[in-house]
Amino acid sequence: MRLDVTRRTTPRRRIAAPFYVIVILALAGALLAACAAPEDEAPAGEGGTPTDVTLMLDWVPNTNHTGIFVAESLGYFEEAGLNVEIVQPGEVLAEQAVSAGAVEFGVSFQEQVTLARALEGSGIVSIAAIMQHNTSGFASPAELGISSPADWEGLTYGAFGSPFEEPTLAGLMECAGADFSALNMVNVGFADPLALLDEGQVDVAWIFYGWQGFQAAQQGVELDIVMLDEWFDCIPDYYTPIFITNEDMIAENPEVVAAFLEAVARGYEYAIDNPDEAATILLDAVPELNEEVVRESQAWVSPRYAADAPQWGWQTEERWQAYGDWMIESGIIEGPFDAASAFTTEFLPER
Repeated sequence: MRLDVTRRTTPRRRIAAPFYVIVILALAGALLAACAAPEDEAPAGEGGTPTDVTLMLDWVPNTNHTGIFVAESLGYFEEAGLNVEIVQPGEVLAEQAVSAGAVEFGVSFQEQVTLARALEGSGIVSIAAIMQHNTSGFASPAELGISSPADWEGLTYGAFGSPFEEPTLAGLMECAGADFSALNMVNVGFADPLALLDEGQVDVAWIFYGWQGFQAAQQGVELDIVMLDEWFDCIPDYYTPIFITNEDMIAENPEVVAAFLEAVARGYEYAIDNPDEAATILLDAVPELNEEVVRESQAWVSPRYAADAPQWGWQTEERWQAYGDWMIESGIIEGPFDAASAFTTEFLPER
C-alpha cells in the first residue's frame, strides 16, 4: 500500500508513573467520592443525579474515539444517566489507572490487556472492541521500494519499546523467508515515527494507518505500507483499540458498565452510518485537529468499526485465545492464558 503522509506533531503515549502514585490517586478519588456523593444519586439510567465516571483515552483524541465524542455531543451519556469526564493519559496510562480504580473506564489494546493480566495479575477486562480488525502497518519511505517484510533485511526499525515488537517483526520476516537478525532495531522511544522516516533516521516504523496514514498531504511524504492484515496467517489478528474496565467495577456496578456501553455503542453506530456528520462532531469537540485528516480518516475508519461482526463492540474468545497463545509461543508471556476472563460481551446492548 502506498500513500502520502504528513508529519505528526501530537505526543505519543508516555512512560507510566510508579504504581504507588496510581494507588494514591485511586484511594484519594474513592475518598472524595464517598464524601461528596449526594444521597439522591441514582443508578445509571434510573433518573436522579447522573453517575460520574471517568474515561481515560489511550492517546490524543482521533477517529478511533469518534463514537465517544458523538455520545457526549448528542446526549447519549446523559440519557444513560452518566456524567462522563474524558481525560488523556499523562504519566499514568489507562491500563494502570483502570486497574487501580483511579478511573472507571479506559481505551487500551488487546496486547496490553493480555500482557497485564499475564505478567501483573491485573484485573482489567475488555468490554468492547472499538475496531474489529487490526488496522496497523509498517511504514517505509517509498524510495526504498518495500513491499514485504522480506525487504526489511539491512534496514533500521525505530522501536518504541514494546515487548511484542521484536516477536512481531521476527514472525513477519521469518514468514516471508527473511532473516530477522539482518534488521537493525534502534530504540526511538516516543519520538514521532513519521518525522523519523521523513528525516531518514529510520527505515521502518509501526503506525496506525487509520490515523497516521491520513496525516495529511501538505508535505507529501510518500510511504509504502506493509499492512498487518495482509499477514494474519503469520501474526494472529487482535482487537485494537478496545474499551476496558476492571473486575471490581463489573462486580459492583454492572448497571454503570451497561449504561456506558449503551451510550458509546449508540455513538459508534451513529459514526458508522454518518461518517461526515460524526467527523464534524469530533472537530467541534477537538478543534485543534486537522479537518482534512479527520474527514478522510473518518470516511476510512467508519465502515471498519463493526466490519464483519454481528454488532459494534463484538469480541470472540477464539481471537483472544489465538493471540494469547501466540504471545506464549513467542516467549512474551508464560502460559496458560485464560482468554475467557480477559474480555466480556455481557454488557453490549442487544441489537
